[in-house]
Amino acid sequence: MSTAASSATTPLPLQGVKVLELGSLIAGPYAAALFAQFGADVIKIEPPGQGDPLRKWRKLHQGTSLWWYAQSRNKKSVVLDLKSEEGRDIVRQLAAEADIVVENFRPGTLEQWGIGWEQLSAINPGLIMVRISGYGQSGPRRDLPGFAAIAEAMGGLRFVTGFPDRPPVRSGVSIGDTLASLYGALGAMVALHHRNTNGGKGQVVDVALYEAVFGVMESLMPEFSAQGFVRERSGASLPGISPSNTYECGDGQHAVIAGNGDALFKRLMQAIGRNDLGTDPALAHNDGRVRRNDELDAAIGAWTAQRGIDEVVSVLERAEVPVGKIYSAADIATDEHYKARGMLEQHTLADGQQLTLPGIVPKLSATPGRTRWLGPTLGEHTSEVLAGLGAAAKESKR
Repeated sequence: MSTAASSATTPLPLQGVKVLELGSLIAGPYAAALFAQFGADVIKIEPPGQGDPLRKWRKLHQGTSLWWYAQSRNKKSVVLDLKSEEGRDIVRQLAAEADIVVENFRPGTLEQWGIGWEQLSAINPGLIMVRISGYGQSGPRRDLPGFAAIAEAMGGLRFVTGFPDRPPVRSGVSIGDTLASLYGALGAMVALHHRNTNGGKGQVVDVALYEAVFGVMESLMPEFSAQGFVRERSGASLPGISPSNTYECGDGQHAVIAGNGDALFKRLMQAIGRNDLGTDPALAHNDGRVRRNDELDAAIGAWTAQRGIDEVVSVLERAEVPVGKIYSAADIATDEHYKARGMLEQHTLADGQQLTLPGIVPKLSATPGRTRWLGPTLGEHTSEVLAGLGAAAKESKR
């Protein structure tokens, strides 16, 4: 049986896990999206009127963000006014049955509405609450508004991103948000395991955007603390590791080439006709290559400048040297490896518009995640969910 066929009939790994999503835009909703992709029952609460602002972000189709269809797949949309007592009471009922609540309001907001951690955990002691905010639930910056752009700056990422002779730049996506989402989802699964296996209770998973960024900054802090070294912008190269850079090809495209392993370096030099460098004892190890990094970059760049991207990639792949063309969305859409790995899912919107979504990551061999439906219309599941609450309430009174 094919992977696609088996995945359609195999129970999803988070089947039976109930998640209540509060908040909007990226960090909280993307964390909840990860649960939804693997079968959790995710109820997304949206405000009346326009719903989650993400519905209007970036490119729209028939008034709805194309991003929305991907990030909100497999979720149920319920419209509630959290500023009303009726809406908050429904949240309490939903939280009473939930395993996980995900929220990304500014700290203190849910408490003001009477649906914060203390209030909800009193109703459901086993509840796990993922709280994602700019600066976390404590500390002197706790109450300040925080977005991914600020978190990337405070977390150290922006300072090392870009070229040394230019101002710091951002990556092309809101990486601070998605890093926080991943940490939030991981924390929730750890807490869920503790609750279910170790006899623990529910708990708060406190994720600060800036800490999620800081957590992936590799050797940044150890190098500063031990040697006073401040890592700075280095363009497209990998500082202290040589050679590893982006090189322009003769057709104007760019190739990323990483020949920074000792054996890799020798193969790379042989492939570009520079055995004199490949056999130089002073370049046999990384520390020696770092000292002559500019010379090595110049040699590799001179070779790529005489060849188109396809030839560069072909020659170096045959030499078993890590190399890659820098892909645009158009390149991804036609790539055979993406297709073979199921990373280009084909879907159809209600009006017949074809839409490609990213495949689900990671790939589980026995219980892979899958897209059951695309991002819902605003309030599409309100009646269904509220009717279910009524049925549960009636059942509990029998």
